[in-house]
Amino acid sequence: MKGTASKKEFHRPVEALIQWLGLKTVPGVGNRLFLNLIQHFGEPEKVFSASREKLLEVEGVNHRLASVIKSYKIPKEVQEDLDLTQKNSVGIITFSDPDYPTLLRHIHDPPPLLYVYGRLHSDSLNIAIVGSRNATSYGHKATESLSGGLARRGFTVVSGMARGIDSAAHIGALAAGGKTIAVLGCGLGTVYPAENKSLFSRIAENGAVISEFRYLTPPEAHNFPIRNRIISGLALGTVIVEATHKSGSLITARLATEQGREVFAVPGSITSFKSMGTHRLIKEGAKLVEHVDDIIEELNIDRPIPSVATKHEPTISLTKEEKMVIDELSPYPVHIDKLVRRLSLSAAQVSSILLHLELKDVVTQSPGKFFARCEP
Repeated sequence: MKGTASKKEFHRPVEALIQWLGLKTVPGVGNRLFLNLIQHFGEPEKVFSASREKLLEVEGVNHRLASVIKSYKIPKEVQEDLDLTQKNSVGIITFSDPDYPTLLRHIHDPPPLLYVYGRLHSDSLNIAIVGSRNATSYGHKATESLSGGLARRGFTVVSGMARGIDSAAHIGALAAGGKTIAVLGCGLGTVYPAENKSLFSRIAENGAVISEFRYLTPPEAHNFPIRNRIISGLALGTVIVEATHKSGSLITARLATEQGREVFAVPGSITSFKSMGTHRLIKEGAKLVEHVDDIIEELNIDRPIPSVATKHEPTISLTKEEKMVIDELSPYPVHIDKLVRRLSLSAAQVSSILLHLELKDVVTQSPGKFFARCEP
């Protein structure tokens, strides 16, 4: 890989990163359990050094798994993986780092760490655009128009760098001089599809190419549905352009709905099987998109790029529900479950409100879904 993108600074010492990478390789430790362990112990090295009794205090850890963690030896492949990332100017962001994407923190199973080539901003206003790999000229044109329009309005366009609509989404944003993020279903050491090598570099120079998979992970089929939750999880909303009734893009749309994000669909010809999936989404309640303003109006974002001068100012507009949540917060972190018990709102409502408050820079989140009010 050419070092054309801005090199990502490592926030953690190499040994600490090895511990993060190592914990991810422990058999039986998935994303949710990984974050439960981090919430309980703070750092992976403290997980490995904890007693069996302490490990058993963590939800999801049984006696067998506690024994596995206690006796686990981090494989040498972890060090080799880290060496490759550093050699190729790839950074690693962990869930505990301040520049871990704000929106991604709020999904059910956020990746404990991300490999990043380029520069990822935690507070970007992101919109995902995905669709058919075998797109029509109409699909390409509609996608480039929408992504370009979003980029000019200050949004970062997120997609998967696949053939067809995904590539058009990145190209449209870049042509408008905007930023874009590509989420890969393989490691960053592989450009897939191979013809997107030049696009890969351009994206990294004007945003970031990211993955949760180790550097040399090949583009295996089962990786792509897994990565789709990151595409939708990074975004305020997901736009579907040209999808058949069995399209993988519908998985991304479903994930966006489960994550409490908006779903948008671009209509196509009623005679085209390539738009059957998008038309079904519209019937099921997805917002029909004809132009960029349809997306912005639905998200109720008046100014795509927040003014720095208004940051943390008391004049920020808050809804009644947002004020209720703010009143229950202080500068000291409170767990989301406690907020749900205190308020006459559902867990999904509280999570959504906290997300909007975090985007308004009046609330901050710590690992483990702890929230605190930002003081002026």
